[in-house]
Amino acid sequence: MMPLLGLSRAWSLYLESPGREALLGSGVGCWSLVLCCGAAYACYYLSAIAKKPQLVTGSESFCRFLQDHCPVVTETYYPTVWCWEGRVQTLIRPFITARPYVQYRNELITAADGGQISLDWFDNHDSVPYPDSNSRPTILLLPGLTGTSKESYILHMIQESKTLGYRCVVLNYRGVAGENLLTPRTYCAANTEDLETVVHYIHNLYSSAALMASGVSMGGMLLLNYLGKTGRETPLKAAVIFSAGWNVFASADSLEKPVNWFLFNYYLTTCLQSSIIRHRRMFDKLFDMNLVMKAKTIREFDKQFTSVMFGYPTLEDYYADASPYRRLKRIGIPVLCLNSLDDVFSPDHAIPVAIAKQNPNVALILTSYGGHIGFLEGLWPRKCTYMDRVFKQFVQAVFEHGSKIFNL
Repeated sequence: MMPLLGLSRAWSLYLESPGREALLGSGVGCWSLVLCCGAAYACYYLSAIAKKPQLVTGSESFCRFLQDHCPVVTETYYPTVWCWEGRVQTLIRPFITARPYVQYRNELITAADGGQISLDWFDNHDSVPYPDSNSRPTILLLPGLTGTSKESYILHMIQESKTLGYRCVVLNYRGVAGENLLTPRTYCAANTEDLETVVHYIHNLYSSAALMASGVSMGGMLLLNYLGKTGRETPLKAAVIFSAGWNVFASADSLEKPVNWFLFNYYLTTCLQSSIIRHRRMFDKLFDMNLVMKAKTIREFDKQFTSVMFGYPTLEDYYADASPYRRLKRIGIPVLCLNSLDDVFSPDHAIPVAIAKQNPNVALILTSYGGHIGFLEGLWPRKCTYMDRVFKQFVQAVFEHGSKIFNL
């Protein structure tokens, strides 16, 4: 009883104290301030942050197709309220989104130069809509610059494909997925030979299965360059691209700004160096590996290694050839491209809006926010992002209603 009597006495003294009303007033004032700030932030968020994306295409038919079968492209995108800024979204996504479990089947195929290409298959043998493996729709996935089949965004694409009954195969770039290099060659955004080999290999293996592709960041650039070279002469029915860098010069300039260099550029450079260090003996006679390992930016790495490996006279020649905007007019199959206007990897002024309007096969979705491969939405964006929803709706639209756009 004594503790209760003590609490009762303390409460009585508080009620009798002369400063009670001031304390209560102070508490009410704090809550009022919090509510006012919250209301102001909500108004700012709803008026300036949450917006419908821009849908850019030169074809009314493609536009109607997307509106009818891929409605996410016309819905308001609500970025996660506590991390809508582009760089924050880019940094947080790998840590906050779930990593669905995927059981892969690895296959090594031989390239024309004698090298080997590592493919990770998700066969989806439990597919209910498509029990026949020979006719099961297939999606080829291309990761980003130093990415593999283990990236969270790749795992999410496979998870979405699994629910629809589709098969997926991930192209791992040479030397990054743990396999040995048999020739002194890795990969770049401009050289499409390995991608061409893989596309035709999959098509020949499952000739009765509809085939499309999805590329992310550098994987998207590589895919766009391939499509620009092949036009309609490709087994792919359609493609969806996420966060591609359209102009490599503009991307390099943006990533070399001090904050962006500190947050992204230096880290990616070290990842590129790590991917080749275990093969160093193979490269020592061909490159000045001391200079390669001293690179502090992606541009320096590309100057000393990538551009030399693929035979470009200068770094500028390589960057010009690797920039997908130059081939956008020649793409001959339906392609949907998602970019955020606050993506430091692909600055908004370099997105080829005018060129896209000249090709009826191309559609751009441009969000105001979302960063680079971010596109987080919801209060706790762990399971699904705006990017995932765009992917799921578009691949389903292509495989189930694609006849409406294949003859644009």
